[in-house]
Amino acid sequence: AVSEAVEKFVSKGIDNSKIDARILMASVLKVSPHETSFLFNKFLTDEQRDLFSNAVERRLARIPVSHILGYRDFFDHRFIVTSDVLDPRPETEHLVEEALKKNFQNVLDLGTGSGCVILSLLAKKAGSRGLGVDVSKTAINIAEKNAVQMSLQGRVEFKVSDWFNNIKPQKFDLIVSNPPYIHPEKIKFLEPELKHEPLLALTDNKDGLDSYRNIARVAPSFLQSRGHLILEIGFDQEFEVTKILNLNGFQDIKVTRDLNGRQRVITCYIK
Repeated sequence: AVSEAVEKFVSKGIDNSKIDARILMASVLKVSPHETSFLFNKFLTDEQRDLFSNAVERRLARIPVSHILGYRDFFDHRFIVTSDVLDPRPETEHLVEEALKKNFQNVLDLGTGSGCVILSLLAKKAGSRGLGVDVSKTAINIAEKNAVQMSLQGRVEFKVSDWFNNIKPQKFDLIVSNPPYIHPEKIKFLEPELKHEPLLALTDNKDGLDSYRNIARVAPSFLQSRGHLILEIGFDQEFEVTKILNLNGFQDIKVTRDLNGRQRVITCYIK
């Protein structure tokens, strides 16, 4: 059944066809996707066969795997994911990795979505605390559920805020964000799965750089001296985002690449 699903996915031009088929089968059998030989040779009950074929049909309709399952595995943890939040992507783990290289006791996550970035940071950094904000109330509800699932609800607060607008004045050691950075004109050329994700988490409906302007303008007043700002960027935005950060007094601006060699994360600090 897995091999047939892979063939169907490939014929529809779905990336990661093999991985997707494996994950869907693993969820039906309630085992790890890594138990490959088991997945390919298992005799299915009628109920399991129906569940799997239903999941395959939904994937063929370009519904993201995380929406079919209701969760996404990200940075060693399983996060509840719905169409109200951005689906956590492997390249965003790079943002978490860069942030973990910094010393911080308190962290602010702007546009927190499912909470995957801030919760991954707090889980790894004992004793740290954080605030995650998002303009979407439904996203905040999901982030709170994820915090409870990871037993981190005592160390994190989530609140509805359009960037810094609803945050009382305070100083953070670290600010992180994976803001909407896709140019609105490029959306229609991207994979159909994005239609199932919240548009406001993907694009600023301007030029793809507006979020960076908003963040860079206000972040200095929320950062401790030598506090770091770490942002995910689009692969072609290094020059523009660096310029925005420079204009707002940020120093030591460095860009690191993801596993595909694409510019992905920008780190900087304020004196």
